[in-house]
Amino acid sequence: MKRKNKRHGTVAVAFSAALVGVALAAALIAPASVSDPVEAAPAFNAGWKKGRETGYPVPRYVSLKFGNSRMRVGPSTDYGSRWVYKAQGLPMEITEEFGNWRQVRDYDGITGWMYAPLLSGRRTAVIGPWVDTSVPLYRSASNRAYVVADLEARVLMRLDHCDGHFCSVSLIGHNLSGYVEQASLWGVYPGETIK
Repeated sequence: MKRKNKRHGTVAVAFSAALVGVALAAALIAPASVSDPVEAAPAFNAGWKKGRETGYPVPRYVSLKFGNSRMRVGPSTDYGSRWVYKAQGLPMEITEEFGNWRQVRDYDGITGWMYAPLLSGRRTAVIGPWVDTSVPLYRSASNRAYVVADLEARVLMRLDHCDGHFCSVSLIGHNLSGYVEQASLWGVYPGETIK
């Protein structure tokens, strides 16, 4: 598979139940919220360290506040762009801090530096790129609950809350919400709770 210098794309949602077999493609775009904190302070987990600039845990997940966000080779505009992300709301993992710059990693494992104001504390996730089969979107937080939809890898969603096993999610660009097993998501740590 070839990579393009601009990171963008579509996601597919294969619906089950009444809409079995129907595929839906949607651009990875979410509405921006001006009131979003630049970075939120999640609870510390064992093995995490404090970021040298914010004191927040490192690593931690955030999301892209804007489309056309540049990932640079180093922590300055003097460094060239490695990627341009078109997907507003895409989850990123902060792995280091330097001044107003954050070293980040995307779900494909690509790392680089982003200017901190491009990042939001709003939590999002994608169905893990490692997933070979569809992942059920349940009506309630149980794998015995009614399956609302089957989600394919890289489907983008907003995290409403997580209990360590299931996350309440809302699909970005669709009027669809439910619960996904937390282990199927990239954008939330195993066992992490989000309220």
